[in-house]
Order: sequence, then structure tokens, then C-alpha cells
Amino acid sequence: MGRDPADDAAFTEFAAAARSRLRSTAYLLCGDWDRASDHVQEGLLRVYVAWPRLARRGGEIAYARKAVVSAFLDASRKRSSSERPEPALRDRASEEDLASAVADRAALLSALGRLPRRQRACVVLRFFEELDVRETAAALGCSEGTVKSQTSRALASLRAMFENDVRDELVVAGEGSTTW
Repeated sequence: MGRDPADDAAFTEFAAAARSRLRSTAYLLCGDWDRASDHVQEGLLRVYVAWPRLARRGGEIAYARKAVVSAFLDASRKRSSSERPEPALRDRASEEDLASAVADRAALLSALGRLPRRQRACVVLRFFEELDVRETAAALGCSEGTVKSQTSRALASLRAMFENDVRDELVVAGEGSTTW
């Protein structure tokens, strides 16, 4: 028994509409656009397998988000001890004066990269994806208490990073030394 072509068409439409948002979430988790694309691809494969059931019950985007986060967490577990990530290539300096918002964003991404993966996932899902505690717990497959404690620890770490480091030092220290 094959798949229904209407299901495939609906999945294709969903994937096209959700890919950009899922890739942004994955980027915030891993800090690399290429790896983010890999995580989204893996997550969408998982969604495709479950698509007929999802299409009947709803909740496609929540399932897709959880699948991408799981792909990110699974990839971090699978990394061989002999693999070493390449240092990020530095962008060429712009002739334009960089706005404070760009520096803040870079500092935040650097600080996110310093957080343990579970804490980073909690912060991204809670504050960038705007999920509540229950939804975040469901996406991570853990208890609401774990989400609360991991988020609290992450926010305390982020506060400490921004209080103890000058913004420019945080960005510079993050380049090449993060685990992304």
C-alpha cells in the first residue's frame, strides 16, 4: 500500500512553508547555517514518516520543531571523539558602521554558544520560538521542572556573561572558541 499523493503534496507544501523558521531555530541551536540545514532536513524526514498521522491529528509545526531539536541533540551525541569542528570563517569587515543591534546579536549568539546544549535548547525554544514551559518540555521530551531549572540556569549564565564581560570581549572570545 503506497502513500496517498495528496499527503505528499500537503507535506511538500508544509515543508516549504516551515523550512525557513525551522532553519532559524536550528541555527540558534547549533550556530552554523549548514548544520542547521542538516538538522532541518533530518527533522523533516521524521515529519514525513509521521505525516499521515500528523495530518489527521494536527500539530504539524510542533512535531516538526520537536523533530529538529531532537535531530540537533542526537547529532551532538553521535559526534565521534575524533571529529573536530572547523573554526568559523571570519567575515570581511564592512565599510559601514555596524549598528549596536548587530553587536548585541553577535554577543548573544556567542553567549548562547557557551551554554550547554540542553540549556541552549531551552532558551531558544522559550524565548525565540516563544513556547511555554509545557510546550518546551514536550519538544525536549523532559519534565516541565527540567525546563524551568535548565532555563533558570541558562539565564543566570547569560546574565553573568554579560555582566562580567564587555560586549566586544564576549564576541571576540566567542569566535573560534565556541562549541558551535
